[in-house]
Formats: sequence, structure tokens, C-alpha cells
Amino acid sequence: MELTDTFGRTINYLRLSVTDRCNMRCVYCMPAEGLPLRSHREILSYEDLLSIARTAVSLGIEKIRVTGGEPLVRKGILGFLAQLAETPGLRQLVLTTNALHLAEMAESLKFAGVQRLNISLDSLKPATFSAITRGADVSRVMAGIDAAERAGFPLKINMVVMNGINDDEILDFVAMTMDRAVTVRFIEYMPAIKATDWESRVVPGDTILERIAERFSFKSEARESLAGPARIFSVDGAAGTFGIISPVTGHFCEECNRIRVTAAGRARSCLFSDREVDLKPFLAIGDDRALAAALRQVVTFKPRRHLLTEAEQQFTPFAMAALGG
Repeated sequence: MELTDTFGRTINYLRLSVTDRCNMRCVYCMPAEGLPLRSHREILSYEDLLSIARTAVSLGIEKIRVTGGEPLVRKGILGFLAQLAETPGLRQLVLTTNALHLAEMAESLKFAGVQRLNISLDSLKPATFSAITRGADVSRVMAGIDAAERAGFPLKINMVVMNGINDDEILDFVAMTMDRAVTVRFIEYMPAIKATDWESRVVPGDTILERIAERFSFKSEARESLAGPARIFSVDGAAGTFGIISPVTGHFCEECNRIRVTAAGRARSCLFSDREVDLKPFLAIGDDRALAAALRQVVTFKPRRHLLTEAEQQFTPFAMAALGG
């Protein structure tokens, strides 16, 4: 079975948030005062999350990325992941994490059936990292990356590039790929919380490539199956690769293959669209057919492209943690 939207795009990727709680407070993800946390009653149970996942896979979803907030702060996450990994027809199970708990959990995650990890890391400098995350310790993240490598995980390391904040570290991140078989992905800053000066923070993807070219010789690489929108490159002789994700300056919407479900059970077809479907009523009555119909409806809502330029912005500001960024 295959899910196809009204523009002919095949939808085979679900981002499934398990919590809106996070042990970081990144400046691009949430306001300084943090977020009003939902009660436990408002957050989907693991049973409901599994129902959504299994129904989605039965419709044609092949890849599930578990997100948050920070998924590793939710109690019982390992058991849930082990059950999720056993879903018939699921080809790829990935988890996104800030890695603060990864050093002690990497082996268990591998045993549970997680196949790949995406790790958020926006600076290698302790002071800069602490400023971006409002207090986190980069050494804990690096320890988590080391543990994940020892456990045998393929790793993607995501860096949100912000002008005047961490863009001076682009070449340092590329250098990581020389000796480590990781993929570093440079992501343009997105105006999710609509900060008044957001445009000044954006470093265009092409500018990032130009800076890298001043130091390194690199070539384009093919994207793997079920991959996201990154353009992938490798430096000559490097063990790993790097990618560019350009949501602001380079619309990749024509290739978008994803939908997302928040920890509160609201399904969206686009991060920057306010149109969503509440799945809780169908979960409450255990109606799998109605749940499947709701997910199909979400796919029909998928817009041709997002509207991120200042004149076109038509979404309500949000915190990434609340929507499963």
C-alpha cells in the first residue's frame, strides 16, 4: 500500500513525538521562559502511540523517527521502542536525541531495535553550547556520541547554523567527518518562534557550501533510501559525509515525504501549517479504521510548499519541542 498526497508525493515517513518535555532550552526551539508543560493525561500513552504507528505502517509508512521534546527523558521509552521495532512492515526506526542521556543508554537503544540516531549538536565550544542550550554541558553530548559509535549506530549530527552565534564552527564540524563515519548536517535557522530578528540569523545553505569550499575539496553524494531533504557531500578522503538542509532559501517541499504526530495526538502534514487533525477521539474508541481514515485525511492536507518568507508567513509561532521538531 502507498500513501500519496494531492500533489503526487509519496508519504512514507512519520515523525512521532513521545513527549513535549526536554532537558535543554535551546534558543531556536523555545522561548527563554520555557513552555507550559502538558499534564500526563494530555500526552498519548505508549499504547496509543503504538496504535498510531502500526496504523500508519499499514497505510504505507516505512520509516518512523521518534522525537520529542527529548524522547530519552520519558520513562519506559526502551520498552516502547522495542515494541515499535517489531511493527511488521516498518523498514527503518530512527531516534532523535540531544544525547544528554545517551552515554548510559546507547547499548540499550541498540538492543531495543533502534537502527539509527540523529543527534542535535550546535557547537563544539563549551561556552557557546551552554549559551545556545541555556546551560547544557557539551561534554555529556560528546560522551553520548562516543557511546553511540561504540554501540555501532550510524550517526547523523545536526547543527542549526546561526549567524554570529556558531557559524564560525562550520569548518570544525566538517573536520569531524574526516576521521568519524558520521554525517554532519548543517540546517538553516528556521523562524519557528518568530523572533523579530530571525532573518539576520539565517546563513544560507549555499553560503555554507562556499565557506566549506574555501578549506575543503568535496563532491556530491547520492542520498540513501528513505532519506530526508539534505543535499549530501563528502570531503575527499573523509570517513563520513556532510549535508545541507535549506528550508528557508531552498524549498525542498516538492520532495517532502513526511507527516508528524505530536505527543498530544495532533497530526500535521507540514511543520509550518496550522492545519491538523486530533487523533485522540479515534484512539479513545479503539476504531482503527477511523484512525486510518484520519491519517489519510492529514496527507490530503499537505500543502504544495511551506510559506516561510516574511511576507508569506501564515503559521502560528510554535516551539519545536511542542510539535516534535
